[in-house]
Order: sequence, then C-alpha cells, then structure tokens
Amino acid sequence: MPLIFCGTPRFAVPTLERLVEAGHSVPLVVTQPDRPRGRGMEMAVSPVKDAAMRLGIAVLQPATIKNNAGFRDQLAAIGPDAIIVVGYGRIIPQWMIDLPRFGNLNLHASLLPKYRGAAPIQWAIANGESVTGVTTMRIDAGLDTGDILMQREISIASEDTAETLGPKLASIGADLMIETLRGLDTGQVHPTPQDHSQATLAPILKKEDGRMDFARTAKDLFNRLRGFQPWPGAFTTFKGKTLQVHRAQPLQHAVKLTPGEVATEGMRLFVGCGKNKDKDTHMTLELLEVQLEGKRRMTAQEFINGYRPKSGDHLGE
Repeated sequence: MPLIFCGTPRFAVPTLERLVEAGHSVPLVVTQPDRPRGRGMEMAVSPVKDAAMRLGIAVLQPATIKNNAGFRDQLAAIGPDAIIVVGYGRIIPQWMIDLPRFGNLNLHASLLPKYRGAAPIQWAIANGESVTGVTTMRIDAGLDTGDILMQREISIASEDTAETLGPKLASIGADLMIETLRGLDTGQVHPTPQDHSQATLAPILKKEDGRMDFARTAKDLFNRLRGFQPWPGAFTTFKGKTLQVHRAQPLQHAVKLTPGEVATEGMRLFVGCGKNKDKDTHMTLELLEVQLEGKRRMTAQEFINGYRPKSGDHLGE
C-alpha cells in the first residue's frame, strides 16, 4: 500500500521500520520540527526523522498542519491508502482524517478504552496494572476515542519500568500494525466502537507527579517510581534539599513507622508509608539508591555514611 507515516518518538520507530520491511510504499514521513535539546541547546532531530533519513524516506516537518494548504496538497498528491500515526504529537485535522480510504490508523500503547491520553505506559505501571497492551484504532475527532481495529495484550513484569516496557510494546505494536493493514485490505478486520463508559485517562506527566507522598502505600509509591521513569522520576526532600529516589523496594518492617519517618538499620534505609486500606498492615519503603540535590547517585550505604540520617528524621518536610 502507499502509506504516509506520522510519528516523532523512539516508540514509533519500530512501526516505520516494519512497514518498510513488509514491502509497503512509504514515500513520506511527517514528524515534529527539530528542537533544541540538552545543556548546549543544540538542535536535535526526532528519532523518527533519524530513522527516515537512514531508510532514505523524504521527511516533512510542518510547524502547523490544520490550515496548512501546502502540506495538504503534498499529502493529497501521494494519494495514500492509509496514514499511519504513532506518537506524532499533534491533533489530526478532519481533512487529514478524510483523505485516505482506510483512514488514519493509530498505534496506541494501551488496551483502549483504558488509558487514553499522552502517557499510557507510565500510568499503567504507576497504577499497578499487571497487564497492558497495544491497540490499533481508526482516528476520529476525539482523544483516542476512535474505533478499535486490533489489540494485543502483554504482561507487566514486577521489575518493569516505563523505560523497559515501552520498547516491548513498540515491538509488538509494530507487528500488530502490519496485521491490521493486511486485515483491512482483505476485509477480515472490522472496526469496533469503544465502550466509552469504561474509559480511563493517562494525562501528560507533570513534574509534581514525581513528588513522593508518603501517605500513599509503599506499593503505590514503588509503582509510581517504576512508572515515572525517566521523568519526572520519584523525589522528596531531606533537610530542605531535594532527594531523588532512583531505586527502592516495598517490604514489611518490624518497627511501625509514621508516613515519611526514617529508620536506619546498619547500612539500610527505610521510610514509613501509608497503611494498606484492605489490610491492617504497614509496609515500608526501603530506599536502595538515592541522589541528593547537586550530588551524584549513591547507594543507601553511601548516603547513610555521608549524610548521617537518623531514625526519627522525616522525609518530605
């Protein structure tokens, strides 16, 4: 099929690569404009642009698309059977939705209608889900509200973070998009409306989402730490300075600690958390690797030796 591909992040690259491998014609890739990045604020290309250049595909980076007549003419001239959209980062206008015969097909990193929005991988882990997946859907005017085409589940491992789960979903999603196109072409895939009453949201992450609220359970804080990688991570304060928590684990502790209360046992560092609602138990969070504001990452042992936290100190005050 002649296809146009719209995408920006690393998550979208496997789908673009698989489309080309499968023999589809992809004469054009549309991605976000180059942006300044890093300490030097040097202009950086998106992962999708980098992949397109490697594959020898023409790239467009329009600043706007809704009322861009030149961009509209360029897409119409190609006459695509479908426009594939994976993490492009812009709202698709109606003229673009109406252009191809198979519509605009989106790969979304959740089992819709669950986790509609910008951060489905992060929120699935943060909310303690054990299963997630990918969905191919036909884009409509709403936010991830279009008809479902195909879905595939995947288990979330207890050690998964957003950084490890993302590539797994990207890989199975790329294969699912190929199956979806084949099924649409043969008439074996039929759009299914979403049950909007079952929808949950996965809003774009904010810096404040990473602030550790020790009134939450230890398991909840652990899941949020895993989900919010690499940004905004998990952070609190220690004696007025920001303390980033890079690694931690929930466990039962012999001494009952109040939320935010610190306990040290030898070279181990614990912090009290909220009580589980369904059980009369208090789990604590053992901090394994932390980073104090302006300092390097360090183990709990290094932190205890260097900064002398005492049992009874509090984090987050």
